[in-house]
Amino acid sequence: MRVLTTLLITFIVSIGWAQTDFFTKLSESALSLTHNKVTYDPKYYSITYPNGDVPSDRGVCTDVVIRAYRKLGIDLQKEVHEDMKINFALYPKIWGLKTTDKNIDHRRVPNLMTFFERHNAKSSITRNANDYKPGDVVCWNLGGAITHIGIVVDQKSQDGKRNLIVHNIGGGQVIADCLFEYKIIGHYRYSK
Repeated sequence: MRVLTTLLITFIVSIGWAQTDFFTKLSESALSLTHNKVTYDPKYYSITYPNGDVPSDRGVCTDVVIRAYRKLGIDLQKEVHEDMKINFALYPKIWGLKTTDKNIDHRRVPNLMTFFERHNAKSSITRNANDYKPGDVVCWNLGGAITHIGIVVDQKSQDGKRNLIVHNIGGGQVIADCLFEYKIIGHYRYSK
């Protein structure tokens, strides 16, 4: 019985380490994106499927998240598209679509929020900076119906109180101290 208990504890601890390692890698993946010059471009593109991407020098906030996950072997284009095909009624109808569109569905913040929530990745929204860990995905409302998304990374603000965010809000894929700058409407910790 002791051996079985020890094996079970070792297994549980190793899963926790694997998860921590994944989120550390996601943070590093997001940080690596800041080395690429990207022009903010919300234009609709026809892209390949799966593993499609807009031109590498173009993108919006969702493309930061998509590219960071893709570097770790998770294709959110495919994941979101497949989930939407089966559960279309559960996704927002903000854009008036009657069916899925593999070119754009994964590039919309409300769709990513729905996907993360459906996959039990939802975390609490708080005003405590310590609750936002490297590798977390955060969504904001910028005002009205304008939503935004970014990834928490393992670098601190100048005062050392907050982790920084990699996002694209118009100036390309950048790192910024903006965690509490806008109203947080989503907080997720998603891995596969």
